[in-house]
Amino acid sequence: MTTPTTRPVPSQPAAVTTPSSLARPAVRARKLRVTQVDPWSVAKMSFLLSLAIAIITVVAILLLWLVLQAGGVFTSLDRAIIDIVGQSSDSITRYFDFGTVFGICLLLAALDVVLVTAIGTVFALLYNLAASFVGGVQITLSDD
Repeated sequence: MTTPTTRPVPSQPAAVTTPSSLARPAVRARKLRVTQVDPWSVAKMSFLLSLAIAIITVVAILLLWLVLQAGGVFTSLDRAIIDIVGQSSDSITRYFDFGTVFGICLLLAALDVVLVTAIGTVFALLYNLAASFVGGVQITLSDD
């Protein structure tokens, strides 16, 4: 019968290994090929991105209009046109009032959302068609 041996207790703590002291493992790289993209996922993504861009555009144009209005640019422009033309029948502020600018801005933003979503989906379908001929796009992924 063998007796179990006991290990001596070290007087100093064991050395702690830090990430910098560990040997770095070899990086593994894999070449993958994107042969098809889902048109529905591209449509959803392009819709969300175009909606975000449309909201940013509407806010930026309205802030610009408020700055120009507060700075008196439209009034000065109206006076300059009256001085040049000599008639005071038509005012430029009539064309650049808040309601008109806001309406045109919303119309263009909605048109942008529809067009960008449709174009993104069409490009996804065109990519799938081209990838069926040439095999897709090859990408290399590596492990860090």
